[in-house]
Amino acid sequence: MKTREERKKIIYALMQDKTYVPMKIKELAIVMQVSREDRPILESILDEMINEGLIMLTKRGKYAIAESKVITGVFSSTSHGFGFVTVEGENEDYFVSEKDCKDAMHGDTVIIEVTKGAKQGKRKEAKVISVTEHAINKLVGTFDKSKSNFGFVIPDNSKLSSDIFIPVERSMGAVSGHKVVCEITDYGSHTKSPEGKIIEILGHINDPGVDILSVIKEYDLPLDFPEKVMNRLKNVPDEVSDADRNMRRDLRDLMMVTIDGEDTKDIDDAVSVYMDGDNYVLGVHIADVANYVQENSAIDREALKRGTSVYLVDRVIPMLPHKLSNGICSLNEGVDRLALSCIMTINKKGEIIDHEIVESVICSNKQMTYTNVKKIIEDNDKETCEEFAEFVPMFMMMKDLAELLRKKRQKRGSIDFDLPETKIVLDKDGKPVEIKPYERNLATRLIEDFMLAANETVAEHFFFMESPFVYRVHEKPDSEKIKKLTTFISNFGYGIKMKDEEVHPKELQKLLSTIIGTKEEAMISRLTLRSMQRAKYSTICDGHFGLACQYYCHFTSPIRRYPDLQIHRIIKDSIHGRLNEEKIQHYETILTEVAKQSSARERVADDAERETDKLKKCQYMADRIGEEFSGVISGITNWGIYVELENTCEGLVHISKINGDYYFYDENTYELIGEATGKKYCLGDHVDIIVNDVDMTLRVIDFLLKE
Repeated sequence: MKTREERKKIIYALMQDKTYVPMKIKELAIVMQVSREDRPILESILDEMINEGLIMLTKRGKYAIAESKVITGVFSSTSHGFGFVTVEGENEDYFVSEKDCKDAMHGDTVIIEVTKGAKQGKRKEAKVISVTEHAINKLVGTFDKSKSNFGFVIPDNSKLSSDIFIPVERSMGAVSGHKVVCEITDYGSHTKSPEGKIIEILGHINDPGVDILSVIKEYDLPLDFPEKVMNRLKNVPDEVSDADRNMRRDLRDLMMVTIDGEDTKDIDDAVSVYMDGDNYVLGVHIADVANYVQENSAIDREALKRGTSVYLVDRVIPMLPHKLSNGICSLNEGVDRLALSCIMTINKKGEIIDHEIVESVICSNKQMTYTNVKKIIEDNDKETCEEFAEFVPMFMMMKDLAELLRKKRQKRGSIDFDLPETKIVLDKDGKPVEIKPYERNLATRLIEDFMLAANETVAEHFFFMESPFVYRVHEKPDSEKIKKLTTFISNFGYGIKMKDEEVHPKELQKLLSTIIGTKEEAMISRLTLRSMQRAKYSTICDGHFGLACQYYCHFTSPIRRYPDLQIHRIIKDSIHGRLNEEKIQHYETILTEVAKQSSARERVADDAERETDKLKKCQYMADRIGEEFSGVISGITNWGIYVELENTCEGLVHISKINGDYYFYDENTYELIGEATGKKYCLGDHVDIIVNDVDMTLRVIDFLLKE
C-alpha cells in the first residue's frame, strides 16, 4: 500500500506532464482509477498539496500545478539555523531563512518556492514547501537524560539543529553522556521535535576511542567485512603461483623499489628507471589486484560499496580485506608479485615518446621510505647514501627525470597548491600529543610526478582506443567565481586574463607563482583554491583543469580506490583481446554507476577524515586554553574571522570579541571593517591570538585576538 507521500509524488508527476489539462476531482479519480470509497482520501491529499504550495485550485474548481516557481533541490542546513538549497543544473544555490526551512533536515530532498530572484551581490532566496525525501534516518549524538524519565539525543552533526526526543522505553537504558546511534522514527515539524529510538550505545563520551567510533558510525563507515567476503578469502593464495606467472612479462631482473611513508602496509606501486641511450625508461608497476578480485564476486561487490579506503587519524578502514591489501596484492620487498606495468620512454624534454602497458611479474628490490629517499636526493646524507649505495644512481636518475616531467607540466599550466597537510600524533589512548604540518619534499613529489605520468598515459591510450573507461575529470572553474577573484586581486595589482568567459589554468599558475613570498600569498592561494570545482569520476573524458591535461585517470592505486580496480579489468581485457562488442556493452552499462558511486564514496571519506582531524585538533587545543599562538586569517564571515595557526589548527574569533568596535563584512574585498575605528582584518593577515575556549560538541575552537 502506497504512503501519502508516494501518492503525492504520483499526483504531482501527473500534473507536471505536458499533456495534462486541469481537472476536477471526479475526473482525476477516474484517470487515477481511484474508487468512490477512496475519493475522500484523494481529496485530503489534494488539500495537503494545496497547503504545501505544490498545486492550486483554479476558479473553476480544477486542480493544476501552482503558478509560483516551484523547484526540487537538496537542502543544506547550517548551525546558524538558515540553509541553502542546491538545484541540479543551476550554478548558484538558494538561500533559505530560518523561518522558511520548515521541517527540512540537512541533505533532504525538498520542494522550494522561489521568493526572490538574484540581484547584484545577492543570492536567490526561497522557502521550503515540503520534504519529498529524508536523507538521514539515523544519526550519532550524545544522550541527555531528563529527570522526567525521557531524554534527548544531541546530534554530533552541527548541521542538524534539532535535538531528537527519546521516550524512556526506547532509550536502551542510556545515561547522560553516552554516545549513541539513534534511529529517527518521526521527523517532527517546525513546532514539534523529531522523535527517535536508540539502537546502539557506543560508550561514554570520555571513554578512549569512542570519539573516533562516533565519527565512523556518523558516516556509516563499515568496520567489518561480511561473512561472504571472509569466506571468499579462503581461496586467495599467499604466494604467486607458477600458473599466474605464465604469459606475463618477467621483470624480476629489473631494479625497482617501492617508496612510501614509514607506516605504510599496503604497497600498490613500485618504480624503476634506467637509461636507453639518451632517453629515460620509466616503469610504474601497479599491483594486479584484478587478478584476485573477480568482477561481481562478494569481495568486488563490497569493494564497490566502500568505494575507497578511509584514512582516519587513528586507523585505516580498508576497501579490501587485509589478506589482499597487506598480503598477496602488496608489493612487498623480495617477493614475487603480479603487476600491471606502464613502461614509458621519455626524452630529455620530458616528452613521453613511447609506452606499453603489460601484465608483468615483478620483485621489488627494496622497500624505501620518503624520509630516506629525501636524505639521498635532497640532503646528500652520507650515511644514508652508503646504506643504499646500489640504488643511489637510480635515485639520482629519478630525481632528474621527475624534474623534467614537472617542468613539462608547469609549462603547459599545471596548478600546484602547495598547502601543508596535517600530521597528528596520538598516544596509546588516542590523545593527540603533537600536531604539525606534513610538508611535501622532493621524494614525495618524485612519486607524484611518476604516478601522474602513468595516469595520463593510460587515460590517453584508452581514449584513442575509444574504449569504455572511467576518467578522473576536473571541470573548468565557474566564470563568475573567477571574475570575483579577478576583481579582488586587482586591489593588490594582480590580474587574470579570461577569454570567452573562460580562464586557462596557466593564468592561475602564473598568479600563484607571482605571489610566492608576498604577504597576500596565503590569502590569494586559498581564494584561488575555493574558486575551483571538485574533481570527480566520469565515463566522459572532459579533461583535468588543475593538471592542465586533456586525458587523466586513476590507475595507480587499485588497493585503495575502486575506479583503479575497475579500469584494471578493462586494461586486462584489452591486453587479452577480450574487448568484443558484448564486453564493451557490458562496461557501457555499468561504468556510469561505478563513476557515480566512487565519487560519492570519495566525498564521504574526505568528510570523515576531515571530521576526525577536526576532533583531535579540538582535543589538542582544549589542553592549551590561555596559551598564545601566531596565525594567519584563513576565513572571514559575517560572524567573525577564522585564524589558522602554524600547527594547522583553526579557530574562530567571534565578531563580538574584536576590539570593542562594531564590525561589518565587505564580501567584495573579503574584509572585516570597524565602523568607528576603520580597523580592517583581511584574509592572509598575520595575527596573534589567545586560545579562549573549545566546544567539543560543535568541534569549534574559540580564539581571542591578543591586544
